[in-house]
Amino acid sequence: MKFPNQKGKSVFLPAEELLNKDVPAGVDRRTFLMRSAVISSAAVIAGCSTTGNEQKAAATAPPPPAAPNLSADLNVVKKTKGPVMTVLEEFYKVGPGPSSSHTIGPMRITYDFYQRCTKLPADQLAKATGLKVHLFGSLSATGKGHGTERAALAGIIGKEPATVDPLFLDGLASNPKQVFPVKLGDKTFNASLQDIIYDAPKGDFPHPNTMTCKLMGGDAVLYEQEYYSVGGGFIEWKGYEPPKKGQPKYPYSTMKELLEHADKNKLSVAQVVMANEVAVSGKSEAEISAFVDKINNVMVAIVKSGLSMPPGVLPGPIKLKTKAGEVYKRAMEDRYEKERGVGVVSAYALAGSEENARGHLVVTAPTGGSAGVLPAVVYALGEGGRGLPKEKIRNGLIAAAAVGYLCKHNATLAGAEGGCQAEIGVASSMAAALIAQAHDQTNLVVANAAESALEHHLGMTCDPVAGYVQVPCVERCAFGAVKAWTGFMIASNEIAVDRRVDFDTTVNAMALTAKEMNSKYKETSEGGLAVSVVLC
Repeated sequence: MKFPNQKGKSVFLPAEELLNKDVPAGVDRRTFLMRSAVISSAAVIAGCSTTGNEQKAAATAPPPPAAPNLSADLNVVKKTKGPVMTVLEEFYKVGPGPSSSHTIGPMRITYDFYQRCTKLPADQLAKATGLKVHLFGSLSATGKGHGTERAALAGIIGKEPATVDPLFLDGLASNPKQVFPVKLGDKTFNASLQDIIYDAPKGDFPHPNTMTCKLMGGDAVLYEQEYYSVGGGFIEWKGYEPPKKGQPKYPYSTMKELLEHADKNKLSVAQVVMANEVAVSGKSEAEISAFVDKINNVMVAIVKSGLSMPPGVLPGPIKLKTKAGEVYKRAMEDRYEKERGVGVVSAYALAGSEENARGHLVVTAPTGGSAGVLPAVVYALGEGGRGLPKEKIRNGLIAAAAVGYLCKHNATLAGAEGGCQAEIGVASSMAAALIAQAHDQTNLVVANAAESALEHHLGMTCDPVAGYVQVPCVERCAFGAVKAWTGFMIASNEIAVDRRVDFDTTVNAMALTAKEMNSKYKETSEGGLAVSVVLC
């Protein structure tokens, strides 16, 4: 049977003509024939025809560009060869939204450079006339939508992510021509947003989020350092050596190894992680617990702040209306009681994500773009829902960190490396583990819940419209939080040992998907929704 096009002619080439077509030089014959067949099929579905020349051009087109490989010199690459060494204070970081890799990371970088400059010899500082910051790769491509230039300027004038007043960053947006004095030694000079330069978005960079910071003496560079914002607010620099730490009591680099330690020693996942935290960081359990409780309190405050905000429009050209308060109000109405669980969790996640989009303080869990997921679950488990004791939620946050550690260790947390599966996907996976641990489920259920939530985010792209962490990011946090509950419910109601896919397999799948994902879908705003949504 032939399927005619709009002019009554078959869009399919006769089989003998297709098979006898000349294959262009340098093109694999099988690939050429397969592409030609697919093009013809697409023409049928679309109800249009293509000429022979058009088919030939499409069939011989080069494959889409792959993302550049990460430099083997990066510690984020090297460290996958040993046990997990990340600690909670490195992982859960407080800072301004909307992005851990494009806001918190760059501010940490420029603050680090500022601190280095304060320690330079006096004769070198006497020649200083200014500071320059160059943004490359994804930082250059989407930095404007993330407020990267404002964060970078805040760092070089001596402000830290955890303590910066978000109103200061808002002020830079509303009045970008402000000038600030920078004092280094006996020398004082001015710095402004003009000193933050959006450089090449494409190139052979060691990492997609590469920056250089320079201390200038006129046109001469007095001191320079190359940096990388490697995801989740973590930073490295050229020649980076990780800080010396203690050795973990229960070394693991996979979930399988972690579970083996837990079962052998009759410990929970949270207890294994806590023992390692003490051994690696050198801090006491009381100190570590106090830090986790502080993170819990910050997450609760973020959700409450987001829910209390009046309806409005988020900053930027998208003109996205906020909805957290309205979704919460509706969920609490008696006629929607049967939908309340999903409704309030969604509202809590929207509240946290909208706070992130405003550039207010968030917690990287694991990133800024996913910063609505864990706070939603924490609040729903605590005073915003089930009323679990703080100790249970603390244990959940510790177990969640282990999931994040393993995803960072064996894959990535950066949208610029792995798409949104590495951000919302990992956050949802962490949240599922948090719920399971907080409810004292078995170690295998904790792992299975994390696997389930992560599995159903595989392949998710990072394609922010206009480079802003708003569409699809704000609502995506709500879906991530709800999927976390779904993952927990499935894992806690099945026979745990019968689960066919394990956590480590899914993390490996995420790493493979990240490697093979088209670079257009890795926080560049060059594909997907970013080029499909038209802004008026």
